[in-house]
Amino acid sequence: MPRISVLMGIYNCADTLREALDSLYAQTYKDFQIILCDDGSKDETYNIASEYANRYDNVILLKNDRNRGLNYTLNHCLQYADTELIARMDGDDLSKPERFAIQVKFLDEHPEYGVVSTPGTYFDENGVFRINKGQGEVKPKDFIRSSPVGHAECMARTAVFKKVGGYTVDDRLLRVEDYHLWFKIFAAGYKLYQMPESLYLVRTSSASISRRNWKSRKNEVYVKHIGYKMIGLPWYYQIFTLEPIIKYLLPRSLYVYLHRRKNNSHNHN
Repeated sequence: MPRISVLMGIYNCADTLREALDSLYAQTYKDFQIILCDDGSKDETYNIASEYANRYDNVILLKNDRNRGLNYTLNHCLQYADTELIARMDGDDLSKPERFAIQVKFLDEHPEYGVVSTPGTYFDENGVFRINKGQGEVKPKDFIRSSPVGHAECMARTAVFKKVGGYTVDDRLLRVEDYHLWFKIFAAGYKLYQMPESLYLVRTSSASISRRNWKSRKNEVYVKHIGYKMIGLPWYYQIFTLEPIIKYLLPRSLYVYLHRRKNNSHNHN
């Protein structure tokens, strides 16, 4: 049995999926399997995933009956993860070759941590425009502004994800399912760590940088409101639950500018 299950929820990423998967097969650490779940793609995503499932014996390919969202899709993958560790990966991103080796070494040397992640290096059609930095061990204050660790960039002990019931499937958590998961894991007494160096490349575009829609910002308000309580933050921090609404109201050009300048944050908004 391999040591790592890589969970990938894939949806309409035909143009980038091969490059993403090839970055996994370029890993210096080879002891992994890939669990892909197609979430009702309308393009060639499933067919490309099938090519890899036929070519490699360490690929498990699943398919949802219809488009259900990332939280449901990753839980579907999680059901098949019988390995000691799990890692995340998105179908349009890239993992640096040493990513798994470094993250496995960290978890082996630090049994007190349940989750380790790495900051993202953001790139678009013009190249890299932002490299984030990690803050080390996650403290309650790291939850205030945004999700404290990278999601697609993470590796975790499978038992930790399963102990908290995996991802919570709720429409109010779409686009913020990771933020909620970290609240649950931290509240359950597990430690999280964001490595200082970036081992993961996040593909983005001007369109994806533009502010999220009203529903996703409203969901972020909801998860902050319940999450702060889960980890025992004082009541007066609830003022920060309004931050997503303020971002939504900013002129798009200003939001894009601020997003691209945000060099020292550890996750994407």
